Amino acid sequence: MAKLTQEDILAYLDEATILELNELVKAIEEKYGVSAAAPVAAAAAPTEAATAAPTTVNVVLAAVGDSKVGVIKAVREITGLGLVDAKKLVDGAPATIKENVAADEAEELKKKLTDAGATVEFK
Repeated sequence: MAKLTQEDILAYLDEATILELNELVKAIEEKYGVSAAAPVAAAAAPTEAATAAPTTVNVVLAAVGDSKVGVIKAVREITGLGLVDAKKLVDGAPATIKENVAADEAEELKKKLTDAGATVEFK
């Protein structure tokens, strides 16, 4: 029997019908004791992970609201900025308050800012 090259195998796969390919897969599974289903399940896992919620987010101050002073205080507490820098950040809304924050920490920061009267988004 002549040895087949990769090109020969690929040429066969290009010309084979779906029924022939299905029979080939079954024959390979039986002969070598493998399952073609495992790679499909492994390939589906990254797709599911991609649709899951992100693990880190950016906390963005979307709008200040009525209590600008309270928001400035909250921003100072969260960022550690001085009064002038925190005021500039709040005046420049929408502005990113913190980047790459864990989702649970981001929720805490959002609560602090919304309690102060701000509107917060995650990006």
